[in-house]
Amino acid sequence: MKTTEELRQQIRSDYASIAENNGNCCAGACGVTETIDAGELAEKIGYTKEELEALPADANMGLSCGNPTVIAALKEGETILDLGSGGGFDIFLAGPKVGKTGKAIGIDMTPQMIDKARANIGHYQKTTGLDNVEFRLGEIEHLPVSDSSVDVIISNCVLNLSMDKQRVWDEISRVLKPGGRVAISDIALLCEVPSEVISILEAWAGCVAGAIPVEQMRQQMVNAGMDDIVLTPKPHYVNALTAANDPLYAKVTALLPDGQTAEEVITSLDIQAKKPCGCGPSCC
Repeated sequence: MKTTEELRQQIRSDYASIAENNGNCCAGACGVTETIDAGELAEKIGYTKEELEALPADANMGLSCGNPTVIAALKEGETILDLGSGGGFDIFLAGPKVGKTGKAIGIDMTPQMIDKARANIGHYQKTTGLDNVEFRLGEIEHLPVSDSSVDVIISNCVLNLSMDKQRVWDEISRVLKPGGRVAISDIALLCEVPSEVISILEAWAGCVAGAIPVEQMRQQMVNAGMDDIVLTPKPHYVNALTAANDPLYAKVTALLPDGQTAEEVITSLDIQAKKPCGCGPSCC
């Protein structure tokens, strides 16, 4: 078994390769598979054809497990932060929703992903007439963002990749404004997976080995001071990959107890919460 730092570097390397090859490599990374098209997968987990057609051609690399921009209910003028923004997929969808008075900021730990996202800004500006997006290199455990400066935090299939998830939630709480909210799609466990699954190297980049039980995630959010927590399992992502005979999910299923399916163990999860106002309901 690799050390925490070795796993972190392996994940960084895998996602760098995905960026350099427009998603056409490293099967096993979240959603990346030769058995289902990135656009087809995106539609199955909640994106519309219209949304996908409006994006730069290479922004969708098949790395999503839900659509956080839908559950975020974004408003004009808000500042939104995307943790693990990749090629800018969700940021380019969120930007028009917050409008010219809003701001959409993407954070990613992989320089190649940041370069790809920044290269797509010109297309976004041309098609929307907006100049309200930016991308910053950084780790989600150490966000390069000021305290209490963000209205909404989104993320898509990224928190499970962190080696210190409690630290991520603490950072989320730090940068959110009082009354700010979270709208995240991620992978979680409905029950424990066999230890053999955790030892599959591609299962880490594939968003399975690093996933934690739903109730453990809830406790981490509580520890960070989050309120109004709603965790909603969504089967569509895992259903789509198992139906497409995804190689990683086939490996995982083979290691489960007889009769147990991947859908009974692994789920995409819509995660919603708020940071308390701290001054009563009337002030934020």
